[in-house]
Amino acid sequence: MRSGPIVIFAAVCTATVLVATAITGGSIDEDDDKGPGGDLSLNVQEIPEEYRDWIIQAGKSCKAHPTVVTPALIAAQIEAESGWNPNARSPVGAIGLSQFMPPTWATWGVDADKSGSADPLSPPDAIMSQARYDCWLATKVSSYKIANGDIRRLMLAGYNAGPDAVRIYQGVPPYAETQQYVARILQLIAKYSVATDESAGPFGSRVIAHAQRWTGTPYSWGGGGINGPSFGFAQGATTNGFDCSSLVQYAVYHASGGKITLARTSQQQVTQGKAVARQDLRPGDIIGFQLNGAGYDHVAIYIGDGQILHAPRTGQTVSTARLTDGYYASKPQIIRRYG
Repeated sequence: MRSGPIVIFAAVCTATVLVATAITGGSIDEDDDKGPGGDLSLNVQEIPEEYRDWIIQAGKSCKAHPTVVTPALIAAQIEAESGWNPNARSPVGAIGLSQFMPPTWATWGVDADKSGSADPLSPPDAIMSQARYDCWLATKVSSYKIANGDIRRLMLAGYNAGPDAVRIYQGVPPYAETQQYVARILQLIAKYSVATDESAGPFGSRVIAHAQRWTGTPYSWGGGGINGPSFGFAQGATTNGFDCSSLVQYAVYHASGGKITLARTSQQQVTQGKAVARQDLRPGDIIGFQLNGAGYDHVAIYIGDGQILHAPRTGQTVSTARLTDGYYASKPQIIRRYG
């Protein structure tokens, strides 16, 4: 840790010349979906055993941003900060698993292990304090209303460089250390978010977990599919990634254990599954948008807390956005559920 209006030029999110495959297979579970918080998508085998319960507890502690401050993110942060070394010390004075600087610890440190004092070298104290600070940072960077700002990326940048740097630069600051820090953690989340048994848990949560693995992956027009990112065509020909509908197709296919293969285009995906009323929207549902007035040319995954996860457009990456953002709120929408 260092001391320290949305404009979207959205073409049809995937090419209509691609061959679409029909939705197949039977129904998946209809359990009430509680979202991706908790340990549903956490690969505990990658976490030192003595820290597992604390990581799960920390990942459930941020009620304001449960889809941002997740167990997998906290674990990925710790690997990037200290490599799971509880006695780590940096040349600039950061210490412990979560590499708190003394002034930051003085504000955010908690006595999680009930030893009588908050100690950054105590793993329980460090882990729970990290989640507490992350949660505050997520709220802080959200208040900046940064155009095209992914809360998770901005929160991580704030952890490394300080929230003021995020505000000043209106995004991830142009510091090589901070940009590398954010990129590394987003990549590490995949390591910690693949559940040991990917068939476990409600269907919607599995959809989210599989999509969240690819946060930070470039948008590629016509790229991606059930096997993961790929090169697209036209403006996506030189980019290995996903477009909006291929990300949804991938997430639903793997969430269903290969039982459901959605059509490839957003226009067809919004005709599959079953319609859902706005008041019944729950995490893992798919929202179709009419961005350009010519059919439903964009799709996104609802992840809870008023947020969507999607592949927005060329030049951007798989990231989150808020449904209340003026651009999305003003567009016609349709909601579908596939499980």
